[in-house]
Amino acid sequence: MPSSSRFPLLPYCLALLLALIALCGLWYGLGRPVILPDAATPTHKLQCASYSPFAKDQSPFDQPFVLRPQQMDADLALLATRFDCVRTYSMTGLEGIPELARKHGLKLMLGAWVNANPVDTEREVDALIKAANQYPDVVQAVIVGNETLLRKEVTGRYLAGLIHKVKAHVKQPVTYADVWDFWHQHPEIAPAVDFVTIHLLPYWEDQPLDIDDALEHVAKVREDFGREFAPKDIVIGETGWPSEGRQRETAVPSRVNEARFLRGFVQMAEEKGWHYNLIEAFDQPWKRESEGAVGGYWGLFSADREEKNVLAGPVSNLPGWPLWLGLSGAILAAGLLLGGRPASGRNAFLLPLVGALGAGCIGLWLEQSTITSRFWGEWLWAAALVGLNLLVLTHISLALSARAGWRAKAFDMLERRAGLWLAAAGFAGAVLMLGLVFDARYRSFPSPALLFPALVYLCRPVAAPRREALLLALIIAVGIPAQLALEGLGNQQALGWAVVSLLMLGALLRGVRSAVSPSLSERRADSPAVPG
Repeated sequence: MPSSSRFPLLPYCLALLLALIALCGLWYGLGRPVILPDAATPTHKLQCASYSPFAKDQSPFDQPFVLRPQQMDADLALLATRFDCVRTYSMTGLEGIPELARKHGLKLMLGAWVNANPVDTEREVDALIKAANQYPDVVQAVIVGNETLLRKEVTGRYLAGLIHKVKAHVKQPVTYADVWDFWHQHPEIAPAVDFVTIHLLPYWEDQPLDIDDALEHVAKVREDFGREFAPKDIVIGETGWPSEGRQRETAVPSRVNEARFLRGFVQMAEEKGWHYNLIEAFDQPWKRESEGAVGGYWGLFSADREEKNVLAGPVSNLPGWPLWLGLSGAILAAGLLLGGRPASGRNAFLLPLVGALGAGCIGLWLEQSTITSRFWGEWLWAAALVGLNLLVLTHISLALSARAGWRAKAFDMLERRAGLWLAAAGFAGAVLMLGLVFDARYRSFPSPALLFPALVYLCRPVAAPRREALLLALIIAVGIPAQLALEGLGNQQALGWAVVSLLMLGALLRGVRSAVSPSLSERRADSPAVPG
């Protein structure tokens, strides 16, 4: 290491300390445990939970469709420690569920899947009737169809006929389950059922609700239905909150919010004597394909059947935060090693802080990508953005260093192509903005992926291809107010993306100015310092 007279040790060490504190604060702030009143205890079981038998590598769309009896046996054994009952949605592949439920002392709300194919529907209904009659001690109720009217696959009249058919052949109470508003849209269904089963999912409402208002909404709808459909019982057939995914208006998915909702709901439901079913037992990653990342993370347990602590114990939004802290620290260390000796006292202070910013953004984007990436194309896209951020981190680290030898050659190579890195970041920003404007419902906000390149090239302009940069800037500029209008100003994730987009817009415009002023760019390329 150079002597202290040449190496500005004091500002470097001070900045490094601040960088490490910032990274620790970031990841611990995301992962710190929160204490809430427990909903389930070893001596207090909850009523019912939705159960889909798919492991994290399975989907109902798999061909061939094969379930794993040993997995289902283990699943029900685990659920029996927390619940008295499970709800199922289909009979296909689940013919053995009643026997397993009996083995583990569980009751069943057994469901038949009703869709637009009458042959499939008849097969499901016949299997439902057979199981209900064969296991009267296990099957406490049967459900003919789930959100079939919501999906517009059958008419209300046809569905009512199916319900009457099942009622004529089983002794258990018979119901149909759908989003609460569809009971109003199809009044012919209520007279056909023995009890009314409603779905109350505040996150998915047409006007999504903040976590603080969600329980009040659930209580109001439940009480209104109780009066409207009396004397029939009302069962809340699905209610819950997602632990991961994109914010919708003021509705924020997180493990802590999932725990707040479910624990508060269980306390309220049991105080009021409501019958309920929580959605859902295990995270179902296959649902991300049709519902976006949020669809895969409604589970009380993870897809690996690990405890998420949403019903009891301290709950953390990011229980694996030490791993991400370690990864960010490694990226910071790599950036500092690449930079080597800073060129000045100011750069000695900037280098660790810029490195921490880049390391934090890369870590946040990697963590988000593990949640949102659904197929190989999205994994490649996520990897490309990681690579872009690493290039930018290398570029700025070398720009702040006293370059000599291989560092000087590496910097010259990166500096000559810096406009391409900016254009690539602008292209990514424009593509992501178009997705959030025209197909927003199931897309997450990718702010961590572009924050670092936007800030670096806003503060240190590089010459970008002029026409391309102007086109990308136009797309981003038009998209900012459009996506805010769609999301609402209460959506903090949307506001964060708007800020990142504004930074990217500024970087692109400064890149255009640098392109028409090459002398300025050349002077900055020759300077080891970073202009303000």
